[in-house]
Formats: sequence, C-alpha cells, structure tokens
Amino acid sequence: MKYKFKENFHWGAATSALQCEGHHVEDGKAKTTWDIWFEEEPQRFYDSIDNSIAVDFYTMYENDIKLAKEIGLKSIRFSIAWSRVILEDGSVNKKALKHYSNVIDCCIKNEIEPFVCLFHFDMPWEMQKLGGWESRIVLEEFVRYAKICFEEYGDRVTKWFTHNEPYVPVEACYYHGFHYPFINDFSRGQQATFFTALSHAMVVNLYKEMRKLGHVLKNGQIGAILSINLAMPKDELNSKDVDAAKKMNILYNDSLLSMMGSGVISSDYREFLNDYEVFPTDWNQSDEEMLALGMSEILGINYYFPRRVEAKNSYDNPITAPESFAKAYVLPTRKYNKDRGWEIYPKGLYDTLKYVQKYVPNTWLFVSENGIGRQVGEAKDTDLVTGFVSDDERIEFVKEHLEYVHKAIEEGVNVNGYHMWALMDNWSMSNAFKNKYGFIKVDHDNNLKRSIKKSGYWIKSVSKNNGF
Repeated sequence: MKYKFKENFHWGAATSALQCEGHHVEDGKAKTTWDIWFEEEPQRFYDSIDNSIAVDFYTMYENDIKLAKEIGLKSIRFSIAWSRVILEDGSVNKKALKHYSNVIDCCIKNEIEPFVCLFHFDMPWEMQKLGGWESRIVLEEFVRYAKICFEEYGDRVTKWFTHNEPYVPVEACYYHGFHYPFINDFSRGQQATFFTALSHAMVVNLYKEMRKLGHVLKNGQIGAILSINLAMPKDELNSKDVDAAKKMNILYNDSLLSMMGSGVISSDYREFLNDYEVFPTDWNQSDEEMLALGMSEILGINYYFPRRVEAKNSYDNPITAPESFAKAYVLPTRKYNKDRGWEIYPKGLYDTLKYVQKYVPNTWLFVSENGIGRQVGEAKDTDLVTGFVSDDERIEFVKEHLEYVHKAIEEGVNVNGYHMWALMDNWSMSNAFKNKYGFIKVDHDNNLKRSIKKSGYWIKSVSKNNGF
C-alpha cells in the first residue's frame, strides 16, 4: 500500500541542548540541576558519564544541519538552554544569544525550519534554589528569559514551544525520586504541575501580545511538546482495571493536556484533586484566567510506548504517585525493543492522536518524538569495515508508526509533521551513549565523526516523495 502525506508535511527530527550541545562553559553557562547532581553523585549516571561533551552540537551544528538537509529533513526541533542565556548573576549572555542566532540562521540557510523549545529538562540551579516550578519568582524569571528569546529570534522563528514533556520533571522528581533533587511529594507535585502549566500560559500570552504589536512574525505560533502515554486496562471488561487506567490517564495525560492545550483544568482532574485533597494551595482565579489566555496554538506529541495497567488490590494510602492506583501489566504477546525493554505498539500512536484530538480538535499537531533506542541491535547492524549502520529495524519501526499517523490524518486529525527522536545519537540522562536513537551515527571513538545510517537515506526518500 502507498502512503501519501499532505503537502508541506514536516519531515524532521529532534534534539535538545541538554543532550547534544556539551557545556562549553568558556562561552558562559550557568549550572543546571544536572550539573549539580553529577558533581554530587556521578555514580548515579550510566558509566559515570555526564553531558559535558555530549555530541558537541554546540560547535558542530553547521555540519549537523547540513547532514539534516542531506537526508531530506524539512525541520529540526532543538532547545535553547536557559542556563546559557541567563548567567548565575542574572546577566544576559551575549555570546549565547549570538550562538543560537547562528544556529537559527544556519537552519534557514539550509532550508530547514527551526522549531525552537525554551525548556527541555535543564532547570538552572539558581532557579531550583528558588523553588523551581513551585515558585512564582521562577515563573517570572522564565517569562523574562522567554521575552529575550522572542526579541532576539522572533523575526525568524515561527514555531515556538514552551516546554518539552513537562510531566517528566514532575514524575521523575516529585513522584518517583529518580531525578535530582528527589523531592518525593505527591501534593507538591500537583503544585509543580499547576505552576508549569501557568508558566506556559504566561509565556504564550506574552508571545501573543508581542505578535499583536508586530514584535514577532505575524505567522508565528506557540505551544508545547507533550508526552502522552495512554494507560490501557488489562481487561476492558473489568471495572477496577478501567478505573485504575482512568486515574492514571487523568494524572499523566489529562492534567497538562487540558491546561496547556485547552487552557482549562479538566473537570476530571479538578474532581480528582478535590476528592483526594491535593488541590494546590497556591492557586487563584487570576491564575485560571491566565490559563485561558495561554491556550496552545500548536502541540507536539511525543509517543514511544503504551502504558498497560491493571488494578491493585487496594489503593495506596497515602498517595505517592499515579502508580498508587495501578500497577504495570506486561502483555504476554507484546512485540518489544529487546535493547530498551519498551513495548512496540504502533497503533498506540494512532490512539494517542485521537485522544489528543478530543481535547484540541482544531489545534495544529505534529508528532514531535517517536523512535527506537538500540544497543546490541545497532552493533550487530554495523559493518565492521566501513562502520555503516544498516538499521532496518529502525526503518520498520518508523514505517509502522507512520502508517498509523496516516490513518489518523485520513480520519481528520490535524497532524502536520513527524519528527523522529533523534537527529543523531546523543547523551541520555539514564543511559549516556548506550542506546542509539539517531538517523545519524556519532562515533565516540573517532572524534565524534558523523555518518548517515541506512534509516537516514530511507527518510530522505520518504521526504522527497512525501510518503512511502
């Protein structure tokens, strides 16, 4: 079967400052929570490898963007590092402003549209000391940082995103305690969730005001990148399994999708917070009014795997995480990535896009991350003489997911692009360079030499033909 996509479909890939740039402190950079954590507990990182070099996108971006053009990509999402733009004393780093201006210009020169994200997990340590996403002061500082970026790049960038996967810092720091500074407090996690959404709304409203005044491009749009892992009940005929999955969806998906996508607190989420007496205490009517003003115009949807669950014998008391209501269920017949352990379920991307459509039926959507991390498989597919990676498994993975993206579009979901994670192999918080995700190989034994994988040449054909 032939799959043809709409005109001007955004074939692309994603990166992030935290995972690709490297530190380059000589040009000025404040410390992030990750820097402090690595200083304190390097053993908590895979092979004790930090991101001080990452894949050196900071100096190699021109070559990387040229390679992106060579494989036919029409757009790239990257993030700006807040900690690079605003230094520890609060001053603005002019070298950083120039650097990101150069990256944007390089994208445009190579006919690649830059999709720019303002926050991708890298909280400046000075901001975390003030309370992170629980602090109104930090929200105001985030708006200040965003305004600087809009003023500097709003004349060239038309796709802006406030946050990437905003629920991950909440889940990892407040629920499960595997990201620094390990707060482990469910109630405070709700406060951080609300204030993250509020920070988004404040920045979106600022951008809309600047656009109205002609200070940024008239065709510019702004939104967020959300990770959606739909909770699926083990038994759809078992009311307890269904209820457990519903609670997981309310907390993991409905919460931020409603606030950041639709500009409202959903009735289900509000009811849950009130029922369990964890509605944020630092919240008022003017905050809800700001949410409405900060409704997203565009949304990126990250999808990797489904979240299959079954009910517990009884709910945990007190609640410590969404998993207080459900436990993971492993489908015995699942297809899964043997390197990463994640289930491979392409239809889940279709289900996710349909789920999102119910909340934001007319919003401009794109798949902002989808991909497969490979270690043993990648090594087996690498030619020992040439180093060429024949990653047919990745091609098959992307192809199967794109078939379901096409199905969603055919059924009226407003999907306008597909970005794979990632443009190139990069540093990951949990596994350093163990699992490879990119269209482009990065050889750490050969001065970070880049080379295009088979999947890179395949996506070039897909982009050229606008389908496969």
